[in-house]
Amino acid sequence: MADDALPLDRWANFYLVTSAAAATLVGLLFVVITLAADRVAAKETGKISVYLTPTVVYFASVLSLAAALTFPTQSRLSAAACCCLGGVAGIAYALSTLHRSRGDNRFYEPRDVIQYVVLPVIAYGLLIGGGVLLMRAPDRGLTLVAVGMLAFIALALRNSWSIAVEIVSWRPSRKDATK
Repeated sequence: MADDALPLDRWANFYLVTSAAAATLVGLLFVVITLAADRVAAKETGKISVYLTPTVVYFASVLSLAAALTFPTQSRLSAAACCCLGGVAGIAYALSTLHRSRGDNRFYEPRDVIQYVVLPVIAYGLLIGGGVLLMRAPDRGLTLVAVGMLAFIALALRNSWSIAVEIVSWRPSRKDATK
């Protein structure tokens, strides 16, 4: 293996499985939301940017990173750049989620800040750490990136389940039903 080469061929199945899972779960999330659209009060649709959009972004992060790392001409430097830039952009997005959760679109529970801001920042940090580590120890760097990707799938699954339960358990009030 050349000095600049990455052992990405050994990771091909991992990226295939994680990207397929992320794409499938995004599709299922859209189906659930579409089927439940008439159950949610109009005043609650602003919560989409606080709860649903980050979940889709987590799945999209896994999908896009898996796609980027399977480029056939990927070098250590380009893979590290993909991981680090994705991590920095993700941290900025997670912090913007905190900013968007003000006023009427406030998180329902203070602990939601942990699920939608703190844990994603940590997972994006894993991508940055893995990207930096790729330059010196590619196997360890790719493992750290994989842990970050799995963290996003776990976070997005947890959030998707929470969203689905919230939608299914929501009962319209008489005032909402007449609108």
